[in-house]
Amino acid sequence: MKNKIILSIVIIISLIIITGCTQTKNNNKKTIEKDNSNEVISSMKVIINEKEYIINLENNDTTKELIKMLPLELNMEELNGNEKYIYLDSSLPTNPYNPKTINGGDVMLFGNNCIVIFYKSFDTSYSYTKIGHIDNLPDLGNQNIKIKLENI
Repeated sequence: MKNKIILSIVIIISLIIITGCTQTKNNNKKTIEKDNSNEVISSMKVIINEKEYIINLENNDTTKELIKMLPLELNMEELNGNEKYIYLDSSLPTNPYNPKTINGGDVMLFGNNCIVIFYKSFDTSYSYTKIGHIDNLPDLGNQNIKIKLENI
């Protein structure tokens, strides 16, 4: 009789432990699925003159839509001795503001379809939607360039 009671207690404790583990696994699975569906990509690769750089991206609708377009190869034109630009065939969402100062390495959207990479710092009165920033971007010179934008 004593053995039957001990065996019953062991079975009940085992069932409680197994049920608890199963619920924990299911809860963790849901969390992982939720996290993956809301994944925020914080950077992308840009290749300029065969050298790779990282664009640290803003978390906004503009970058989310741009990421959906990747990979992209773009022929960017020189302008003003401080920037490269290209007009895309499609529009991106905007949230323009005047940053007052553009920093070398800033990647911006002018209007709703013009991507601009600034390689020199200067003051501005124009409004842009910020896409991101490239650290340690060198002077890109006065020629047009070809770039590739890719996921990391």
